[in-house]
Amino acid sequence: MVPQTVDPGVVARIVTDVYQLCRADDSGDLADYIPELAAVQPDSFGLCLATADGRVYGTGDVNTEFTIQSISKPFTYALALADRGIETVDEHIDVEPSGDAFNEISLDPVTERPRNPMINAGAITAAALITGRDPADRFERIRHCYSRFAGRVLTMNEAVYASEARTGFRNRAIGYMLRSFGIIESDPDEAVDRYFRQCSIDITCRDLALMAATLANNGVNPLTRERALTAALTERVLSVMTTCGMYNAAGDWVTTVGLPAKSGVGGGILAVLPGQIGIAVYSPRLDRHGNSVRGVTACRALSQRLELHFLHVTRAARTAIRAAYSVAEVPSRLRRTTEELDLLAAHGHRARVYELHGDLLFAGAERAVREIEEQARELVALVVDLRRVDEVSTIAVQMLDALQTELAAAGCRVAIVDPDGKLGHLVSSLDPADPRGLVFVDRDTATEWCEDIVLAHHRPEDEPACTSLPIEDHPALAALAPDDRARLAKDFEVRTIARGELIAERGSRRSGLYLILEGRVRITFEGTDARPLRLISLSAGMSFGEVPMLLGTPFVNDVCAETAVRVAVLRPERFDTLTEQAPQIKLALLERLAAGAYAQMHTAVRAIAVRGGDY
Repeated sequence: MVPQTVDPGVVARIVTDVYQLCRADDSGDLADYIPELAAVQPDSFGLCLATADGRVYGTGDVNTEFTIQSISKPFTYALALADRGIETVDEHIDVEPSGDAFNEISLDPVTERPRNPMINAGAITAAALITGRDPADRFERIRHCYSRFAGRVLTMNEAVYASEARTGFRNRAIGYMLRSFGIIESDPDEAVDRYFRQCSIDITCRDLALMAATLANNGVNPLTRERALTAALTERVLSVMTTCGMYNAAGDWVTTVGLPAKSGVGGGILAVLPGQIGIAVYSPRLDRHGNSVRGVTACRALSQRLELHFLHVTRAARTAIRAAYSVAEVPSRLRRTTEELDLLAAHGHRARVYELHGDLLFAGAERAVREIEEQARELVALVVDLRRVDEVSTIAVQMLDALQTELAAAGCRVAIVDPDGKLGHLVSSLDPADPRGLVFVDRDTATEWCEDIVLAHHRPEDEPACTSLPIEDHPALAALAPDDRARLAKDFEVRTIARGELIAERGSRRSGLYLILEGRVRITFEGTDARPLRLISLSAGMSFGEVPMLLGTPFVNDVCAETAVRVAVLRPERFDTLTEQAPQIKLALLERLAAGAYAQMHTAVRAIAVRGGDY
């Protein structure tokens, strides 16, 4: 038999290597207690692996149909959970390993319930719990359930069903035992017949791999994108498969393979690594436990080769903190006054930024929260940046929420940078009055918020923040003699510009020297995603437009009003006439402008040096 390759490549070669490793083993026997199963080709062998995003690798008889048999049990159990709820199902079926044969006619001596849904007693009970209008409808719901997991319409094998129905006396005995103990409250013959039918559904190795991949993908079929089961119930089913899926060989399976799994006497094995892959094997020769000989060997080899054991840890849990620094070390792109810069240099250590990354699950969140708590005693503000975080677990959200509340009570406000809304509405708010903190879409604005809090704490009470000033008091005119200052001030035109208005567009010609008297302007550039990013913000007492005015070059960035702004503008033609009419005034003005332009450039370059293009 020439192996059939479904998908070429490196992984496919690994699958083929494992296939060849196991192919020579012809030990084991067919399931002869069901006549139709005893008639299958004993040396059929297919091996398939499907990833949680839908890529399928396989070799051998991956498209040969066989009946699902006991691999049906976790899927009917899943449907029963969806129909009846966990509490009701738990009143009928336990979830403990039995240690007995899968077809044992017994119940737990204490609870008087089937020990788990993976043995026949539990599976028949699960079949009895399926809801529907009538017996035919209840079976159709089972078939449709399996089809959603497989991603195609599955059908029942009439010949195998007839063979099981003719010879299934032991299962009927189990059904009547269940009825006598009140576990099944309906007709036991109907429940057993439904169980025979579900076991007789035809599948292929490829189907089974996709059913496993759907379980690995939190209940969503990776090819059709249809949800077959909720994430919570998927977790429940996989848990039971881990402890009970391989019958009384479950202990050996967990230690050597380490994957939630289910086998069937038809020769199939299904195994799942949550979040990653599903594995399916078809080979009808069985060991003494009723599991496929080649299937167990192949799964063990794949687990070892691909390091799939669910307890395999490649490294110890590490902190989710990628970087941490103070606002003195990495300031915002807002150009501050000399006085503000001095205050931030002295007290900027009291506000810190924490960049998190990776998946924020409990271990990572615990380490991040612990480190922040240890360093928060001296802080008045901090930023938690989640932009590089992929998945945020519910417990991580709750821990961050508790951290905000805890730190707010200690006098430290927390800003969350969460442009994608990973935390929903559970942490912080957009209300500036929220004592805990705010949510920002970029780290630079959050850093500026922290700086403002530090300045509010340490600015002398007799030194209010500069919010508005007359043109004569603007630092650009400060070096001039009083008469020259008054004379030059008359040449400026005062304008008021609305928030968000574009003042100068990139590439536009020089339009004047702008002195900011009130409010703030933002100089921006286009990011890689075409979103405007802040290069620097300028406030009252600062200026812009110097370089185009001095060199006659166009604006290289957009300049817009970050708030409502009042500016004094010296038009280009008046600036040019100063050379002849008042050269000493122009020289003094140029000296002040050069100093201001250098400070502005220094602020922008420093921000780029410490952050690059990261906002």
